Amino acid sequence: MSWDVAKLTFTTRFQLREFVEQAWFVASVTLMPTILVSIPFGAVIALQVGNLTGQLGAQSFAGATAVLATVREAAPIAAALIIAGAAGSAICSDLGARKMREEIDAMETLGIDPIARLVVPRALATVTVAMLMNGIVITAGIAGGYYFTVIVQGGSAGAFLASFTALATLPDIYVSMIKAATFGFLAAIVGSYKGLSAGGGPAGVGRAVNESVILSFMLLFLLNSIITALYFQFVPQAGL
Repeated sequence: MSWDVAKLTFTTRFQLREFVEQAWFVASVTLMPTILVSIPFGAVIALQVGNLTGQLGAQSFAGATAVLATVREAAPIAAALIIAGAAGSAICSDLGARKMREEIDAMETLGIDPIARLVVPRALATVTVAMLMNGIVITAGIAGGYYFTVIVQGGSAGAFLASFTALATLPDIYVSMIKAATFGFLAAIVGSYKGLSAGGGPAGVGRAVNESVILSFMLLFLLNSIITALYFQFVPQAGL
């Protein structure tokens, strides 16, 4: 299905209306949870990093390390978890319900490809929203890190802001966006596949939703490890 979606994206007419509707739906169900999750992420990272840099006598690098951890790992992971848990399950339940009502069979009888008509716009919408959510998590995470480092722990605001570029570089932003897009695509594909292959009535749809969320999480962490390993292998790191 991943190959079919990638191929049909460039070989079929773009379903603009379906894309806009799905993007709005995914954003509406993930925006607030993403913001609420990103603040604790930034807070925990800031507290842990601030404590560690204080013990090492490198308090001036608290901002750099907090930003680095948020941009590289916390932001794409947080955004992807919300996307997979909320949007992926919604896609699975929607397509599963269509499968139970035999709408998918009717589309195939009429010569309409369900993947091109239903899965492709959902995958593109999820990828777009995942990248936008990643930017929101980065912003909220850095703001939360600033608050807990400067206000709560009494750190220097100037040192926190001045050290932003000490470790984090533009390639870190790029790989963060690539992770977010990949995770969003993964969540949409898993949800669509499980929804279209659901069977056994409403209970089968419920099982498909549970399986899609669990499988998305497992693949997400596996893929994150692979991308991170490749990034450290091929991209020179700042200060090294």
